[in-house]
Amino acid sequence: MTKKANVRTAKVRRETKETKVEVALNLDGSGQCTIDTGIGFLDHMLEQIARHGLFDLTVKAKGDTHIDGHHTVEDVGITMGAAFKDALGDRSGITRFGMAMVPLDESLSRVVVDLSNRPSLVWRVDFTAQKLGTFDTELFKEWFEAFSGNGAMTLHVENLYGGNGHHVIESCYKALALALRTACSVDSRRAGSVPSTKGTLSK
Repeated sequence: MTKKANVRTAKVRRETKETKVEVALNLDGSGQCTIDTGIGFLDHMLEQIARHGLFDLTVKAKGDTHIDGHHTVEDVGITMGAAFKDALGDRSGITRFGMAMVPLDESLSRVVVDLSNRPSLVWRVDFTAQKLGTFDTELFKEWFEAFSGNGAMTLHVENLYGGNGHHVIESCYKALALALRTACSVDSRRAGSVPSTKGTLSK
């Protein structure tokens, strides 16, 4: 994996025998995005992050989707997480914590994030069907796990209730976008200090 990063922006490229993924991210954007992973449903979910988080985001991926979507979904999560980690730098001045609850028709989901530099995922999302169209619903957890792990963030993702699988997961991604928008935002009162009593958010 090769990386190039500047303050609040990042470009990350990951290439394996299974996938090739490129991500460009601007934390202080306006929600502009170009998403092409070769998996339509994943594209739709990643667009939610850009639009509602107000991040400028480009994701281009080519993977062995003729086998299944697993490698592509996971590697996109890995690369996007790495881009957020790079763009955040030493995390000085950020709000650090974010929480959002988002409804989508009958579904309601909550996401809480801590940009702690300690990767962890709590996942409380269940699906009644194994697939949404051709997309394996179990891959959503794989994406969130890869994203939180490589983004060095703590994520709690919970669907409080809902029936339609599309509504359930879309409300999760929208809630993630809003929680990240808050957590990544710069708090002028911090005067550039790291939001931790330890004085650092690096390992």
